[in-house]
Amino acid sequence: MTLSEMQATIDGWVRANGGYWGELSLLARLTEEVGELAREYNHRFGDKPKKATEAAATLEDEMADVLWILVCMANQQGIDLEEAFRRTMDKVVRRDSGRFGPPAEG
Repeated sequence: MTLSEMQATIDGWVRANGGYWGELSLLARLTEEVGELAREYNHRFGDKPKKATEAAATLEDEMADVLWILVCMANQQGIDLEEAFRRTMDKVVRRDSGRFGPPAEG
């Protein structure tokens, strides 16, 4: 699925299910979802083990939740994510060309 297809799919679902939330509510929701992703990372790779009573979560699901909200925010603001991503990649390639070497062997 392309980003454009993703945006169209989510837009259709949101419009059929009550419409977009307000801008600040979407931002709060993004913050919540990023927090859930951070929590899962901390459980897996950090020093905070999951409690026995906590539900299982996957990185994939948490990342997809963040992506969902980002797409909602882009749709609400009329942003074409494919074009925005293309510009970002062009910027990164120009700015960081030769900045980082190959991964260290070892």
